[in-house]
Amino acid sequence: MKNPFLKTSLGMYLNYFMLGMINIIIASNMDNLSDRYGVTIAQISLLVSAIGIGKLGALFFVGRLSDGLGRKPVIITACFLYLVFLIGIPTTTSYVIAFIFAISAGIANSLLDSGTYPALTESFPKKASSANVLVKASVSIGATLLPFILAVLIANDIFWGWAFFGLGALYLVSGIYLMFMPFPDHKAAPAKDEKGEETVETNFKQEPKIFGEGLAIILIGFTSTALFVVWQTWLPKLGTDFIGLESSQAVQLLSYFSIGALVSVLLLAVVLDKYISPIMVAIIYPIGAIVAMLSLFVVESYGLVLVSTFLLGLFTSGIFQLALSVMMKLFPKNKATFSAYVNIAASSAFILVPIITSALVDSVGISMTLVFDIVIAVISVILAVYVLSRLNKVFGKTDKATVK
Repeated sequence: MKNPFLKTSLGMYLNYFMLGMINIIIASNMDNLSDRYGVTIAQISLLVSAIGIGKLGALFFVGRLSDGLGRKPVIITACFLYLVFLIGIPTTTSYVIAFIFAISAGIANSLLDSGTYPALTESFPKKASSANVLVKASVSIGATLLPFILAVLIANDIFWGWAFFGLGALYLVSGIYLMFMPFPDHKAAPAKDEKGEETVETNFKQEPKIFGEGLAIILIGFTSTALFVVWQTWLPKLGTDFIGLESSQAVQLLSYFSIGALVSVLLLAVVLDKYISPIMVAIIYPIGAIVAMLSLFVVESYGLVLVSTFLLGLFTSGIFQLALSVMMKLFPKNKATFSAYVNIAASSAFILVPIITSALVDSVGISMTLVFDIVIAVISVILAVYVLSRLNKVFGKTDKATVK
């Protein structure tokens, strides 16, 4: 029998395809936005922090809204909030108003996540992991395509704001489309035992410690997001000011970065748990990112820059989702609560990283974004190694799906 929610899922995936573009649209238009608002590039980078502020603030209530009102209204609300953001950013000339629009985008992001991930899990209960992997793939595809769209606008001397307007129109269409689509019953009760508690199986050799491995995973939520945010925010400027590329070439670096992220998603979908555990990926990926970042200090060939950028996308994508999966396995009875802690750490990175890096760029130079990200990657490796050592004790070394 055909799944009745298949058409609904297409609208949800379209939202994340467009979100992939939104994630890099500020970084791709820093010079244009700087000229429009009459502020510095560093101040424009703080719009990314504003998105993080909105996302973090909304995390404290969007979950309850999604569970109380249902997935459909929060997703549709997110679509219309994104519409406001996308129409407002290129039309206003006030930096303060743009900052407010950016906060609204952060709120929309939290609403979209709180509605979409549960809706997909409820729509495809037997293939929930695959359904959620497609969300990440949709984001990566969108982020890959945007630089080419911008290149077409530049080549034809078309106002850069049309990229925003086009996305806004698509969110309007998606919001209206989802109004007429069916959603699963979000109040369907999970399986419970005779005491009325959710049925949870564990095979712990030792009890997990929230102030041990739990805290380390929360910090990985911050570091994994920080690794990604630095490149989404500063990659084009690194291309022009540090590597010495033309503006059009620098913007296209985001496409290669996003292709690497997409390959990472597809690769993890194939190998994860079968051949390698999430925590081992969380160790290996930041090491690969460190090597790729160090190479940018010495490479002079444009081809090698593209390879390094691709590898950065590959090795900085997916770590956050893996941290979430490990956290939920360690604390299965309080999944939502402990997942929220990781999400709050990630949202904090969205706020703090642009502030820190913009200060470093103003005081030292653009190269400090690379140094900052290398330090973050080293910290991420140390945290993941500690978590691995604790998983060996919590589950035992024989639990290969968790610790191999």
